[in-house]
Amino acid sequence: MTDWQAIAHRNARSVQTTIGWIFWDPGAVRRYEALGLPAQFAGPLGYMAARCAPLAGAGPDAVIAAFGSINATAIRGAFSLLGSAERFMDFWEARNEAVVAGLRDHAPDIVEPLSELGPLLWPVVEQLPLVGRTFFGAHLAVPRNEDPVLSGWHAVNCLREWRGDTHWALVVAAGLSHPEASILHNAWLGYERDWIPRSRGTNDDDLAAGWASLHARGLADAGAVTPDGIALRQHIEDDTDRLTTLPWELLGEERARWFADVFEPPCELLLRRVDETAGPNYQPASRIHRRPG
Repeated sequence: MTDWQAIAHRNARSVQTTIGWIFWDPGAVRRYEALGLPAQFAGPLGYMAARCAPLAGAGPDAVIAAFGSINATAIRGAFSLLGSAERFMDFWEARNEAVVAGLRDHAPDIVEPLSELGPLLWPVVEQLPLVGRTFFGAHLAVPRNEDPVLSGWHAVNCLREWRGDTHWALVVAAGLSHPEASILHNAWLGYERDWIPRSRGTNDDDLAAGWASLHARGLADAGAVTPDGIALRQHIEDDTDRLTTLPWELLGEERARWFADVFEPPCELLLRRVDETAGPNYQPASRIHRRPG
């Protein structure tokens, strides 16, 4: 029998990388600066503006809820700076331009497969359950780009947001706040202490509260995440894989394995691009575990 959970687990890394490299791409950042963002904040604010554009009309609280782990103050700051929801779509379009240019420059072998994938993947995406997947639903409602590369890229992006919404539902069901989830994720990956929550803008008070809560639950001890904490984070990951097999089942085993074989090599190039533009810890969902054992 086909191990769909293993396929979902394997392909999640390429789905994440196909999309996530653009978050730190200098070509995107230059475009965000041209739209008026201050140079020192253009990268993170442009990322937030472009990604949340489909949901911006619902306001900052909805976006904070959808992002999950991104600093709420930064999201509110982006709304204060940009104002109207229509303004956010300018960043969506600027990101689209950077995606096309960047893929051709840095991972040209992904361009044709993305063009081929779009017409196959959109009918799959349209069948995915909407309930509880607000960010996915907002992205799904955006009119599709006529450029076949962008069409394929946005179909993959919908998969990414659908998995992300599913993952955050599991995080919430486990009773974890965003600092607690980031602390556990950090330890699960084997990163230096507090790197992930700090990279997402978690402040000192929220981070201290997260550690205190984990200690009270027996998920941390003496300033370190316990084996039970690691086991909980692994359980959430396993459940995320288990609950996100549907798109690959709908796509079919042959195409699901084709996606793995064809997308992984150019995605390694895109991940190397992240190393160069941001650093080797960024894009944690694309990283292989480094923790001992």
